[in-house]
Order: sequence, then C-alpha cells, then structure tokens
Amino acid sequence: MTVEKLNRRRVLHLLDTITRADLEAALACCTDDVDFLTHAPIDVLTHMGPRHGKAELREYWGTVQARYVETRYEVPQIVAEGDTVAAYLHVFFRKRSNDRIIQVDMAVFYTFRDGLIAQIREIIDSYDLVQQVLEREIGPLIVAAPADEV
Repeated sequence: MTVEKLNRRRVLHLLDTITRADLEAALACCTDDVDFLTHAPIDVLTHMGPRHGKAELREYWGTVQARYVETRYEVPQIVAEGDTVAAYLHVFFRKRSNDRIIQVDMAVFYTFRDGLIAQIREIIDSYDLVQQVLEREIGPLIVAAPADEV
C-alpha cells in the first residue's frame, strides 16, 4: 500500500472516530504537538480559535460534542500526495439545544509526520456557518453597519 493510500485511510479513520464521539481515538491519530487552525470568525465562534497540542484539540472537540448531539461527514473528494491529504467535506451537526441541523462545506488539509496527523487546516464558508449557528440572517446587520465597521 502506498503512503498516499495509507494517509487517505488515516484521515477517513479520524473522521469516523469524531463521528462516533470517540475523542481519545481521534487524538490517537495526532501527534502530541498537533497544530489546528480553522478560518472562522472567533469573535462569534470563540471555540474555533487556533489550537496547539492534544490538550487544546481535546478541548475544542469536546466543546463541539457538548454543543452538538451528532456529527456526520460526507467526503465527496479526497486527494493524497505524500504526507498531505486534502478533503472536501460536507459536515452536518445536529444542535443539542433544539435538534436543528447545521450543514457546512469545508476544505480540510491534513499533514502527516511519522504516520500521525501533525497539522489540520480547515477552510469554511464562515458567513454561512455564522448564520446557521445564530439562526438568523446576518446580511442586514452588515449592510446597516457604518462603512468604517465593515
């Protein structure tokens, strides 16, 4: 089996462990110094700030599990090259507070070191995500803001 196929399987295994809410199995897929960054407005989604190391990643994933009763992934595309895997994901979260489904598309880039995930970079449509999390249209708020605040 090539390293690309193996790393592809490793990413799919990580996603499966997160879906099952098995944080320890998910963290076992990562290096001790794993570096996580998602491009999201952390002033609104404060839990989505940069994370470094397993303890901080455990805290992030734990916060997600506390807020959402279920997480599901669809992987329409996944590409591996050497120690890097890129995945285009459809992610579904069911809110614990009211059972509403949040669906977001994201591109995630994983970098491996010694067979473990050392870096995770997520790129999401944060505008759409914020509207779904807040359960309201935010466009009027932006349009109504003075030009120097936009």
